Amino acid sequence: MNLDDWKSQIKRGTLEFCILLMIRRQPSYGYEIISTLEKYPILAAKENTIYPLLRRLLKEGWISSFWKESAEGLPPRKYYSLTDTGRAYLEAMSDEWDFLLAAIQEIKGVECDECPTE
Repeated sequence: MNLDDWKSQIKRGTLEFCILLMIRRQPSYGYEIISTLEKYPILAAKENTIYPLLRRLLKEGWISSFWKESAEGLPPRKYYSLTDTGRAYLEAMSDEWDFLLAAIQEIKGVECDECPTE
C-alpha cells in the first residue's frame, strides 16, 4: 500500500464524521459542503462521493433536508441539517474520535493531559 491509498482509507473513514460536524454548526447545501471540504486537501471529495453519502445519511435518519430559495433568482437549494438522533449519533462519534486520538497520542509517546480515557 502506498501513502495515497492510506490517505484514501483515512478519508473514507472520516468523511461522514466531518460532514455531520459541518452541518451541526449550520444547515448546508451539497455544493457548500463540497467547497468547505476542498479547503482541506485530505478531505476533498467530488459530487459523486458527497451526494450518495448525504442520501445515505438521510435514509439512516441522521440528517433531514429542506428546500430554501436562493438569492438573485437562482434555483432553490436543498439544505441538510442534523436530526435529534443525528445529534446523538454525532456525540457518540465524537467520543470515539477523542478516544482514538488519545490512543494514537499515547502510542506516539505524546503526553496529553486533556486526552480522554475509555
